[in-house]
Amino acid sequence: MVIRKELETRERQTLAPYAAKAGDSAGRAHPEAEHPFRTAYQRDQGRIVHCTAFRRLEYKTQVFVNHEGDHYRTRLTHTVEVAQIARTMARSLGLNEDLTEAVALAHDLGHTPFGHSGEDALRELMKDHGGFEHNRHGLRVVDVLERRYEDFSGLNLTYEVREAIAKHSTAWDNPAAGDFGACSPTLEAQVVELADSIAYDNHDLDDGLASGLIAAEDLESVALWREARENAGGGRVQDCPQDGADGREMKKLRRANVARHLVNLFVTDVVETTSRRIEELEILNVEDVRRQSERIARFSSGLDAKMDELEAFLFKNLYRHHRVVRMSNKAHRFIRELFTAYAEDTRQLPPEHQARVAAEGTHQAVCDYIAGMTDRYAQDQYLKLFQPFERM
Repeated sequence: MVIRKELETRERQTLAPYAAKAGDSAGRAHPEAEHPFRTAYQRDQGRIVHCTAFRRLEYKTQVFVNHEGDHYRTRLTHTVEVAQIARTMARSLGLNEDLTEAVALAHDLGHTPFGHSGEDALRELMKDHGGFEHNRHGLRVVDVLERRYEDFSGLNLTYEVREAIAKHSTAWDNPAAGDFGACSPTLEAQVVELADSIAYDNHDLDDGLASGLIAAEDLESVALWREARENAGGGRVQDCPQDGADGREMKKLRRANVARHLVNLFVTDVVETTSRRIEELEILNVEDVRRQSERIARFSSGLDAKMDELEAFLFKNLYRHHRVVRMSNKAHRFIRELFTAYAEDTRQLPPEHQARVAAEGTHQAVCDYIAGMTDRYAQDQYLKLFQPFERM
């Protein structure tokens, strides 16, 4: 049997000197005995996967609301994709894959129902009551809201995973560091940030094409799409037969082929650019990583510019498509009306959330309840609150 001490020794012997080692973790807020054959970061993985907030990601919107189709990404499938991409990059860079996966699995736990529309609504509703930001709320989920232990609230995750949640920074996120200071997070956390962006751009592109909201011929104006398609070696999606099952299948396969090459292009760029920066900055240990004022892990400047072009295309043609905007506005109204109804009479909240009203105030208790909802549950609660009584 391989015991924890042996695993920690293997990490010291095989991982890069700048990788975070489980045996050097800053520990947990509530002291616990170590596990006999699992490292601290492996235990964090299990705690996250088995928590309620993680299971709810299955029914939380990425771009398309859950009921719009079974084949579109959800927060859960996005999380799995991020974890897979992040582990690949971590392995190539000699980083700690266990910490990387734990951070990836936890990075979206604070997301609201209905994607960014839900977050925008809660941010507006909470602006005079402490605000709302989904990374900060994710930390609240793992520190306070999850209850799986008798002795303390939360999951009692390691400092490094909690710090990564609090500092998760992408084009969508720019959270305040809070109690974790201004130093850079571990390279494992930085890799997850990039994996998040890679997964997001790639699967939104794929889902947008599958839904018909964006067209392959329009993407020919985007340099990254053309480059990935040419590297894939296949024909253009729009040149497939327009009718029949064979034509639809060919389009699907060509889209998948381009998507694979696009992800590979992104991952290769990150690994090569980050390796070069580690050498240029003379990064020798975790302390060197933390002392940097900017992220070490990043895309090359050339790819960054191309990604900006792709994301501008997605913003204009997918995120601002009238069908997506219509659903986003509806989601915003849903959240606002739910929040108002619960805040006006907190007796409508479940007992555990009513108990939070006295301890943390009405607005925080209502915010916690709504932020934890899935799309499906939010719609059910809306009907229960506002649907007219049925005739007897």
